[in-house]
Amino acid sequence: MPEKDLRRAYFLKCLGCGLRFPALERVGLCPACGGKLRLEAERKVFSDRDGLLLPLDTPCVAVLENLRSAWNVGSIFRTAEAAGFSRLYLCGITPAPPHPGVKKTALGAEETVPWSRHPDALEVVEELLARGFYLLALEETPEAEPWHPDLELPAAPLALVVGNELCGVDPGVLERANSVLAIPMRGRKRSLNVAVAFGVVALWISARRAIPR
Repeated sequence: MPEKDLRRAYFLKCLGCGLRFPALERVGLCPACGGKLRLEAERKVFSDRDGLLLPLDTPCVAVLENLRSAWNVGSIFRTAEAAGFSRLYLCGITPAPPHPGVKKTALGAEETVPWSRHPDALEVVEELLARGFYLLALEETPEAEPWHPDLELPAAPLALVVGNELCGVDPGVLERANSVLAIPMRGRKRSLNVAVAFGVVALWISARRAIPR
């Protein structure tokens, strides 16, 4: 990795209140109590890589159907880039760039992952199905297949659908899905945050696509 891609992180400890914290520059005073600081450790950290985008050989896209939270959307942008997704379809009321909440959690991924806005997710999934995409919806339904890492994936291009945080995926979209997955839950909550759930399945898809057939 070229040296220009590296930064330094400093780990500091307050001599007054004992707070130990990291910073990307040498800080003069403790942010909690204003006390003097002592450098405890430092390390190199990587900055983002310019121009590097490696989409999956078999295209994977995501349909964000009526998400409410701009922070969730931004987080999905960042995960989609990491997983090699080639496009995000932002449908219905889903917030889109340049919304400040999206930019805050996307951390620049909204500028590298192609995206488009659409008023109706149903029209989007019908178009994707007509283009040969396999539609995989992430939703808790009685018919949903429990997700596990050893599930097989079809060889076709994939479209992963996630829906509204409170209402779930539109029934019309679910009716057209080739399969529906639900992440098993061991706790009292019935589901994960939508951005977390997307991350679980998107990175799994990315890993499975990397395994030679």
